Amino acid sequence: MSNLRIILFAVSFLMASSVVAQTPKFDAWNEFAKTKFEPKYYEKIGEYLFYPNFPDALKALVGKEITVEGYYVPFAPEEGNYIIISKYPMSQCFFCGGGGPESIAEVTFKTNPGKFQVDDLITVRGKLKLNSDDIDHVNFILTEAVLVKK
Repeated sequence: MSNLRIILFAVSFLMASSVVAQTPKFDAWNEFAKTKFEPKYYEKIGEYLFYPNFPDALKALVGKEITVEGYYVPFAPEEGNYIIISKYPMSQCFFCGGGGPESIAEVTFKTNPGKFQVDDLITVRGKLKLNSDDIDHVNFILTEAVLVKK
């Protein structure tokens, strides 16, 4: 009877581990893509820009750490701790190709991460900030970020 209990415990443990292992990985780009955009006129620049309507699930992540994997886009000044990453390589990104505003994110690092090359695929982790009104920044921002993988 004792062996049966051990076997049942082992099987239960393995089944529980299997369920945990199958938890879906958070996909930031997929979550960003749920944002709806509508044209809005900005008096400051005299143009229409895409204004985001962030979903509640994304708003709930504000201030929380998320991880994003993306391609380095050399849009921001090289000095400092600030970069832009894209869901797509440079030829398809929001600025150069067919991607939308949900396909780019601004990253401000805690410390200077060093230099990147165009289309370096990197992984960063930082606190999510959503931006709807400051036209000098993109809509999805990671603050206090760290480089996870280069």
